[in-house]
Amino acid sequence: MKQFAIHVLIIGVLNFNAYATGYSPVVVFAGSASQPPLEEAAKAFEEKTKIPIVLHQGGSGAILSQIRLTGQGDLYIPGSPDYMDKALEFNLVAGTPTTIAYLVPALIVAKGNPLKIQRLADLRRKDLRIGIADPDGVCVGLYAIEILKANDLLDKVRPNLKGMVESCAKAAAMIPLNQVDVVIGWREFAAWRPDTMDAIILKKAEIPRLAYIPGALLIGAKNPEGAKAFLAYLTSREGQSIFQKWGYLTNESDARKFAPEALIGRTFSPPEVW
Repeated sequence: MKQFAIHVLIIGVLNFNAYATGYSPVVVFAGSASQPPLEEAAKAFEEKTKIPIVLHQGGSGAILSQIRLTGQGDLYIPGSPDYMDKALEFNLVAGTPTTIAYLVPALIVAKGNPLKIQRLADLRRKDLRIGIADPDGVCVGLYAIEILKANDLLDKVRPNLKGMVESCAKAAAMIPLNQVDVVIGWREFAAWRPDTMDAIILKKAEIPRLAYIPGALLIGAKNPEGAKAFLAYLTSREGQSIFQKWGYLTNESDARKFAPEALIGRTFSPPEVW
């Protein structure tokens, strides 16, 4: 599998040469939970259509704030339905959101699992440094706290938390950078850098909620037709194969194999989880 270089600073990706075609760019605000496949899909779409894609990626909450402040953007693709719900509440998106791929919570460890972390309960070990994303602005951080609460581990694990970062990309980078020993993240992180990370799959009953990556047209879209075309590409056979190559699940039935009783797309607990 192609490896993905995890960048601590997420910047917009812009194909400047595409402007020479005269096509208006499609500006996409996206959570970095979908960063590697979205970047590859954007490049493939540009090559096919000559329509440039501009990606602005980071924590889904921070990205949503940028949309609200600037009124710019054609598409919003957060890392879970939680922030799409907020965008709907703020009347920022048009139409019904489209599901692009699914995400499964897991424990992410260094390649080979040198500290022999076998299960969720091992996070109580005092020798472990545990990383999560900020639950107040990053989808995967919220899901991490939900998992700890649902399994009565939050108070026991809290002393081991060594960092709360601002995006999925930064959460995944904590392992290769040796900032922590384990990250409560998405199973898909391990496919970003298979040479440095492994995923420990949680027991089915330990997962209260699964996530999916939605996409929707923004109300103020300057290039709505191009945005619709790119969203359609992401859900096409070719676009879905890119997500699958990066380890993402594109069918709900496949995601449910990891947690048949888990909620999908509904809030597990009140917002004040932390």
